Amino acid sequence: MLLGPPGSGKGTQGNRLAAYWQVPHVASGNLLRQILQEEPDSELARAIRVIDQGRMVSDETAGAIVFRALDAPLAESGFVLDGYPRNVNQAQILEAHLRADGRRLDAVIGLVIVEEALIARLSGRLTCPNCGATYHIAAGPPTVPGVCDVCGHALVVREDDHPDRIRTRLRLYHEKTEPLMRFYRDCGLLREVDAVGPEEDVFARILSAMRR
Repeated sequence: MLLGPPGSGKGTQGNRLAAYWQVPHVASGNLLRQILQEEPDSELARAIRVIDQGRMVSDETAGAIVFRALDAPLAESGFVLDGYPRNVNQAQILEAHLRADGRRLDAVIGLVIVEEALIARLSGRLTCPNCGATYHIAAGPPTVPGVCDVCGHALVVREDDHPDRIRTRLRLYHEKTEPLMRFYRDCGLLREVDAVGPEEDVFARILSAMRR
């Protein structure tokens, strides 16, 4: 599992780790956006749309979405979980769900980064609404400005990457998600990793932490 505030690199490192271990990258944010795109009129999509106001979805809705992915055949041999759980109650629900299937978490990677760096990262991020690829205006721009290198779709700034939304997300993180660090530290699963620097360096630190 990857933990950390918005912009700490959970998605980037989750993709790398999943490829390294050849297991699915289960990213709750991507799952939510997929449902909104493919099932826009469903009851689940309506329950998800609270994110448009900068709020988190309910524990029940989040669990239903994530467990569907964790229980899929592709995840039988393992997974990299990113974006869930968001609070201690969800962590306890996840633990019970995995234990019922005879599974458990091997480790929790806590990505650590100062708030000023987070705002700089997120406010410059560009996302492809078609394929999900991400870019950064300064650190990793697309070849053609405003156009996705992968599929050629126009890039957008996600609603929750605007500065006011970023501050709301960070406040929610500090209030509800940050206690997860303490929870998993008490469980003996947490390995904190410095998330500042090139993604290759952060990836190497994560692998080193896993070996420890």
